[in-house]
Parts: sequence; C-alpha cells; structure tokens
Amino acid sequence: MTDGAFCSTCFQAAHRIVSPFCHRCGVPLENEGLGGAQSCCAVCEAHPPVWRSARAAFVYDAWSRRLILPLKYSDHTENAAVLARHMTSAAGDMLKTVTVIVPVPLYRTRLWKRRYNQAGLMAQGISRLAGVPCVVDALQRVRSTKALARLSAGEREREMEHAVRVRKGRENRICGQAVLLVDDVLTTGSTAGACTEALMKAGASSVDILVAARTGRVDEQNPRYVQE
Repeated sequence: MTDGAFCSTCFQAAHRIVSPFCHRCGVPLENEGLGGAQSCCAVCEAHPPVWRSARAAFVYDAWSRRLILPLKYSDHTENAAVLARHMTSAAGDMLKTVTVIVPVPLYRTRLWKRRYNQAGLMAQGISRLAGVPCVVDALQRVRSTKALARLSAGEREREMEHAVRVRKGRENRICGQAVLLVDDVLTTGSTAGACTEALMKAGASSVDILVAARTGRVDEQNPRYVQE
C-alpha cells in the first residue's frame, strides 16, 4: 500500500461497500430488494436517522481495522490520507451537494493525549481532494463520554446526549450550509446523531455522513443491526 493505493492482493481482500446499500445509513444490503425503491433499509424506514444520507468506504472488519486502529491509537497518521482517498471515491455525487466538511470532534483530554483527531485528518484530506472547504474545529465535545464500544445502542444514545455543540464563533460557518460530517466508523449512529443535531440547531441546511467504515448488516428475518 503506497500513496493511498493498494496492491492488487490487498485490494482483493478489502470489503468495499458498493451498491446495494442503504442510502440513509450506509449499511450494505444483501440484495437490492431489501432497499426497495428508495434504497432504504428496514431500520431506517421504520426509524429514519436525523441526517440526510450516509456513505462508507469499507465494511468494518479485520481488514479495515488494520487501517483504522493504527490511525486512532498508534500514530499512523499516514493512514488518514489512504482512507480519505477511498472515502472520497465512495462519496460519489454526495460531494456535489455539500458546501462544508466538518469532522466529529474529540474531547479535549483525549485530543491532548492523542495529539490529533483522526476524523479531522481524514476530513482535511477529503477537503483537498474534493475542493470543499473544511472547518476542522466547528464542533466541540463539551464533556467527556465513556468509551462507546461496549455500550448498547440505547446506552450510547444516552451517553452522547448534549455532549456535542457547535463551537462558539463557528456558527456563521455552519448556518445555511450543507454539511458533510466525517468520522472513522459508523456503528449505531449515536455520535453522528448528536453531531447532526448540534449542526442542525446551528442552522445547517442538511447533514450527510461520510465514514471510513460501517459496522453491521440488516437481518432479513428480523430487521435490526447485527454487529460483525
């Protein structure tokens, strides 16, 4: 893997998310019939997310974790450029409809410890590739939250309630804008939902989500997210 490109062997192992997928949450669908005419999974049809649409470059699995986890925890910031390139490709026409790019924020103590925000690095990379401005500090986490990985969907939602706001002084960069919210992984959508609500409260005209990887799939017999 060099300069954002994979060798043929590596690329064959990647589980890219391509059609069919749910256009509301980005989850891959087993067949086009599951999405219906609106390309919307059963979960989103029953409980529409607060954002407009979502895209992901890859399924969150062992292969994509080899890119994402070293970026988040081991200072492999070069992986941000690799992921940004493939996220930009996965976004497709979405990038023609947005006017500003905003990353999901880290709480200040976590940012100080890590020294960078991985979502911010990816957002800046997408901005350069797509020619869409990025406001890297538009959102702010106002309190520390528990690690969400081991929490249920309901627990995540409660944990993220009122945890994010638009940073004071950045409202004019958000009001009236079609925002592209960038993060590394989309799971239950609690973090993305909290960020979307903060952006819409600040006057954003719309919010779309673009992530490096998406967890879960839709169970045909019992529509719900099933973690990989």
